[in-house]
Amino acid sequence: MARKFAEPFFLSTKNLFGRYFMQFAIGELIIYGKTGVCRVVDIVEKPFLGVVQSCYQLQPIYQSCAIFTPVNNCNVYMRPIITREEAEELIANMPSVSPEIVSASSPRELTEKYDKIIKLHDCAKLISLTKSIYEKREKAIANKKKLSAIDERFLKKAEDLLFGELAAALDIDKTAVTGYIESKVNI
Repeated sequence: MARKFAEPFFLSTKNLFGRYFMQFAIGELIIYGKTGVCRVVDIVEKPFLGVVQSCYQLQPIYQSCAIFTPVNNCNVYMRPIITREEAEELIANMPSVSPEIVSASSPRELTEKYDKIIKLHDCAKLISLTKSIYEKREKAIANKKKLSAIDERFLKKAEDLLFGELAAALDIDKTAVTGYIESKVNI
């Protein structure tokens, strides 16, 4: 049976608190929290919170900075990016993905619900969320209104994370993802 997208692989090691964490190799592309796709540049010994620890040196693919995080960090979500085959399957299945119905009684509640979906780091959920916000945008335009700032902000976040991972998995430029999707699927 095929693995679900964004499902953790077998976790190989426990940290000091008994929580499992993943180990990555130098050169591997991973998802690092809300930063998105990063390359593991090195594994170095660095003082971190007063203790010398093994740390990943990460280079975000779409930002120019360096991130150092402990190898046994369980506070920030990390996983390998999806494979090319998984990306192709996600794209092929896009027309059948249902929009994520997100209703809220306040802007704060909407923000919390969107943030919860983003934090899942699940490509299928990100597709569903973007489809939902696209639908909201179409309804707003039809009513001669603008999409809310919250919807715009989370649409950008979801697209950045999703398109960044798809681009890395497909080995194409991030700006080419929309065209790639359109060439493969009639959306």
